[in-house]
Amino acid sequence: MVLDLLLIGLGITLEPFPLVAFVLVLSAERGVRKALAFILAWLACLVGVIAAVLLLTGGHPPAHKTGGSTAAITVKLVVGVGLIMYGEYKRRTAGRPRKTPKWLARLHEVNSWTAAGLAVLLQPWGLVAAGAATVVEANLNHGATYLALLGFCLVATASQLTLELYAVFAPRTAGARLERLSNWLDNHHDQAIVVLSLLIGFWLVGKSISQLV
Repeated sequence: MVLDLLLIGLGITLEPFPLVAFVLVLSAERGVRKALAFILAWLACLVGVIAAVLLLTGGHPPAHKTGGSTAAITVKLVVGVGLIMYGEYKRRTAGRPRKTPKWLARLHEVNSWTAAGLAVLLQPWGLVAAGAATVVEANLNHGATYLALLGFCLVATASQLTLELYAVFAPRTAGARLERLSNWLDNHHDQAIVVLSLLIGFWLVGKSISQLV
């Protein structure tokens, strides 16, 4: 469970599109405050999903090859297959002209509430669903489980937290570096999606099939 959560958390935090949006929000006027609202909403989604799963399972994983266990594994399998298909699609279409959504240019003007709403909308819900299916295995009778769940939330928010702290403690240099990061993400958007999607997709599919067999 721990390794699965780590890989899924990395996929969530490195997902290029929400990261680009976060950088634009952070670069705006009073961006630190708006980015904080983004982070809190992002974290709230993760915590809410984990809490909902634990309420359903009672903090005890379902027995192997029961309906609940099979359903959770199937969710991970479906997400994994979807990621592989999406990654392959992006690999085949890489290099084609890509239109930047017009609303991205308006992120410098959003308020804190809108930034929080964006965090909810831009959350990579497919990966979050895979994380939720993995949390089904959590056993709250073990103290290490709490650390694993906390670690998942921190890893899944690591990129935003790092950039936020950098903007707070190094505001003079943050602006130029955030702009360079935004340009790099824009130029390597498709490549990043291909690597993340195929890596996590194949891992989820392989792990799910081994658990189902």
